[in-house]
Amino acid sequence: MRAVVQRVTTASVTVDGVTIGAIGKGLLVLLGVGAGDNDAAVEFVANKVASLRIFEDDEGRMNRGVQDVNGAILAVSQFTLYGDVRKGRRPSFVAAMEPAEAKTFFDRYVERTRSFGIPVETGKFGAMMDVQLTNDGPVTILIDSNKVF
Repeated sequence: MRAVVQRVTTASVTVDGVTIGAIGKGLLVLLGVGAGDNDAAVEFVANKVASLRIFEDDEGRMNRGVQDVNGAILAVSQFTLYGDVRKGRRPSFVAAMEPAEAKTFFDRYVERTRSFGIPVETGKFGAMMDVQLTNDGPVTILIDSNKVF
């Protein structure tokens, strides 16, 4: 499971001209599910995102988490995080999990993150989405469960 985590002041996702998810201060999480991912990967990524200390404290150090700043998470599925461009010019997505199964894992990630008491908005799995954000910092962190397991 791969996540691109961006600290934002605002973020939203729109499908067919309708905003379906929006947050103020918090984290935009672009989440890709890979073939072979399992519940341990969901648990790892959810725990890591929920506990990241990437918001500044009173001394300007990244020492606070999303809950400490009363923030929220906007989670957006993005299979293209598994695009392999080592050969040719067109990305190969064979490392991404099949969509039907990937949706289950995406939903598990969202539910696990909500279990921490963090408000979570989402995009629409499998849809063409317009994502808007104001990156705060900018601060962008990459998380890959395959680097752990």
